Amino acid sequence: MTTFAKRFALAVLVLALAFMAGADDGMWMPHQMKDLNLKALGLRMDPGELYKTDGTGLMSAVVNLGGGTGEFVSPEGLVLTNHHVAYGAIQRASSKAKNYIADGFMARTRGEEIPAQGYTVGVLLGYEDVTAKVNAFFKPKMTPRQRYDAYDKAQKELVAAGEKAGPDLRCTLASMYSGNAYYLYTFKQIRDVRLVYAPPQDLGNYGGEVDNWMWPRHTCDFSFLRAYVAPDGTAADYSPSNVPYKPKVWLKLSLDGFKEGDFTFVMGYPGRTYRNFSLAELKADQENMAERIEETEALIDFYEAAGKDDKEVEIRYASRLRGLYNGLKNRQGKLEGFVKYDLVAKKAAQEKELLDWIAAEPSRAKMYGGAAAALEAFLARQKAFGARTELLNSVLGGSTILSQASNIVRAVEELQKPDKEREQPYQERNLPRLKQGIELAERGYVFATDRELLKWTIGRLKADHPELEAWPSALKGLVAGSDAEIAARVDAMYAGTVLGDPARRLELLGLKPAQLAALDDPFLDLAADIEKELKVVREESKGLSREGADLKKTYEAAILEMKSGAYAPDANGTIRFTYGPVSGYEPRDAVLYLSQTTVKGVLEKETGEFPFNVPDRIEELWKAKDFGPYEDDELQDVPCCFLNTTNVTGGNSGSPTLNAKGEQIGIIFDMTYESVIGDYYVIPELQRSISVDVRYILWVTDKFSGASHIIRELGLAGR
Repeated sequence: MTTFAKRFALAVLVLALAFMAGADDGMWMPHQMKDLNLKALGLRMDPGELYKTDGTGLMSAVVNLGGGTGEFVSPEGLVLTNHHVAYGAIQRASSKAKNYIADGFMARTRGEEIPAQGYTVGVLLGYEDVTAKVNAFFKPKMTPRQRYDAYDKAQKELVAAGEKAGPDLRCTLASMYSGNAYYLYTFKQIRDVRLVYAPPQDLGNYGGEVDNWMWPRHTCDFSFLRAYVAPDGTAADYSPSNVPYKPKVWLKLSLDGFKEGDFTFVMGYPGRTYRNFSLAELKADQENMAERIEETEALIDFYEAAGKDDKEVEIRYASRLRGLYNGLKNRQGKLEGFVKYDLVAKKAAQEKELLDWIAAEPSRAKMYGGAAAALEAFLARQKAFGARTELLNSVLGGSTILSQASNIVRAVEELQKPDKEREQPYQERNLPRLKQGIELAERGYVFATDRELLKWTIGRLKADHPELEAWPSALKGLVAGSDAEIAARVDAMYAGTVLGDPARRLELLGLKPAQLAALDDPFLDLAADIEKELKVVREESKGLSREGADLKKTYEAAILEMKSGAYAPDANGTIRFTYGPVSGYEPRDAVLYLSQTTVKGVLEKETGEFPFNVPDRIEELWKAKDFGPYEDDELQDVPCCFLNTTNVTGGNSGSPTLNAKGEQIGIIFDMTYESVIGDYYVIPELQRSISVDVRYILWVTDKFSGASHIIRELGLAGR
């Protein structure tokens, strides 16, 4: 029997077993792992070693990169993550002269490592259940607005108390089960993060948007960062005197490989899932999806046209454009999934089961009986309310300069208040982040392109809202008249503003509101007018948002009681654990996907042009069979990517995929197109996550780039 035939037969067997067993649909909190019977499922290490409150558990090696995940892989603070997670840092450091996006980056010494601008490393120190403490702030007969203020106060006080324990601590309060439980998470927030290694785009983004969310996949989606601290071990801003952070625990990378059906697990920081949505919430999201797809497609067209003949524009907007493409295909897959898998009917059946359970007991009917209907009615009111700010927010989002002006106007007003009375983004603890955002904006836009973007945005919005009476008062002066008149008005604003200078933008934060107004800057004046209208709506929205949160809390309280609490809360950016076997899948009739790809497949896709351009060195190494210790004996090749049945989502990117012994065998970078709908509803036979195999990562690092110093640091020299 040929190797292919053996693999095919094994795949069929494993798929059958996987389908019989089903895929776990939970993203579990650390304290919930003890109830999962992981040893029986295949874990070959002590489950108690996964999370430990003293920070020595395996989960403490997994770090929060603020929208993505990474993991310590050496005692010298070396962090492994995705190329696309590190992409913002790569893009900000790039220029026409040094295009690290296209060419990659490698520091051969610590002194050559460069700042990963805008990145922090959050090391989880622990978390605690603070439900009782939060609920103590709520009093009987409070109005929704009073409850909003009570929660805001609870959040500020609990976070402030937690952060008093150390100068580099960062606390976050997270709501679970729609406010039926609350947990306070404490991190050591490391602010000096540096780029160590990134492969060239032809490897790190191989397949581009053609392959994005698809299988089979051959992307070498990885980068290395390093966390630095002050010599005394505390977090500090960038300084040449800083030293590599010494984590308590780091992951061991395994070259031993795996086979189909092997137990695997993932630990990371998934962003958002919606599996516990009501039927009305699900329908509302489905209705919005098509409109968001159309808007994203139009914006992509603008940025691509702007950068077509200008390399600087292309580089500055590269990260934004990549994010737009990523979100577009994700939404397209979800919209298809809503229809193809009849999610509305599935959710309706789930909700009927819940409503029947509620109605079966008078006490439950009294407590929960009207929750679903009340939530549906609320969503209709919320949609109408949101329409009031649609044009204001759309115009703000259509210009970096205008959005910067808006941030400054609002910040200057908030900074006049005592710290505890400010909106949270403008509290003292968050000012460094605010200032950094003002500085880093400069690396993500081009002044002239921003001017054209604002014209384009207004034109697109006017096509949908041609009557001037439909526009908010703050915008009427901007959008009145013909296209030529609007263009001239916008040109004059850009010619007359001081906001093109990031240093000047930072200076403005120190002014008083009257001083800011006296500058008579066209963007600051427009932002101030917009803020007057938004402030009124924002105040109204506080009570409304709390009302909705309370209704959803009641709805999910019913689910909790019906299931006796035996299900995972939706993802919300906090650390989670998910598990499942390595397994291929059958997406449609007569199509069976195997669970692994190889470098042979990389070469089979080659076209000589991005996104399928293979570097010459890769082809040379493969033809010479120079695989080193990174070859898979069964595949007789270097493995590229693999599938397992874990369920992940945005934010999980860069999460470690580990084997039964707790050794890292890959890093998560995607889901399959058929499984993106799993954010709403998991279909076990289709739910698959995609990881880069660590052996491909190491082969590229070692053989392609000659970065033997990284291999030594990983403890793999001589293997």
